[in-house]
Amino acid sequence: MFCGVDEAGKGAVLGPMVVAAVACRDDEDLAPLGVKDSKKLTPKKRELLYEELTRMFPFSVRIIGPSEIDDTRRFITMNVLLARLHAEVITDLAPEYAYVDACDVIASRYGKMVTHFLRVDCKVIAEHHADETFPAVSAASIVAKVTRDREVALLAEKFGEIGSGYPSDPVTIRYLRDYIMERGKSPEIARKSWETVSTIIAEKEQQHLADFL
Repeated sequence: MFCGVDEAGKGAVLGPMVVAAVACRDDEDLAPLGVKDSKKLTPKKRELLYEELTRMFPFSVRIIGPSEIDDTRRFITMNVLLARLHAEVITDLAPEYAYVDACDVIASRYGKMVTHFLRVDCKVIAEHHADETFPAVSAASIVAKVTRDREVALLAEKFGEIGSGYPSDPVTIRYLRDYIMERGKSPEIARKSWETVSTIIAEKEQQHLADFL
């Protein structure tokens, strides 16, 4: 048995990051489903594939929230955090080998990092853009993406329209800026260690200083 591993929400400023692994015995097991990189699928297609994948194949998921990301990044880099999480979902499934989407500019170095955190005997193959190359990683990207989208939808029900949570999303930035400008601090669903947050807070402080003067 082998598995593919991928994550969703690594660069988001709002909401959680999700890491997922999906295991199978042969790539042909996934072929009938037509899995591909989750970014190349419509939301409806991702949802349908998610239901099929989680019904038919062993899988593991980790969800890590904004405050945990902030706290952890005080001591380790984002890449080390991801390597730990990748190792956790691989350990859950205990495959013979695992394909992972490399989160380091040097793919082999990332593979060694994931291997270091494993608690099972497993060969790790780390490659860039693995979600486009290996069907099992594509499957993991779908599970991770749908899981995160559902988490973000729940946050939107509680906090209002927050968009996708990514800094490139105007809706997300508008929500974040309005919240900080009104309250003088970032919302609890924001990753406070992100430069996006510190930049808007600095704008707020400059505005306050200008008003004072």
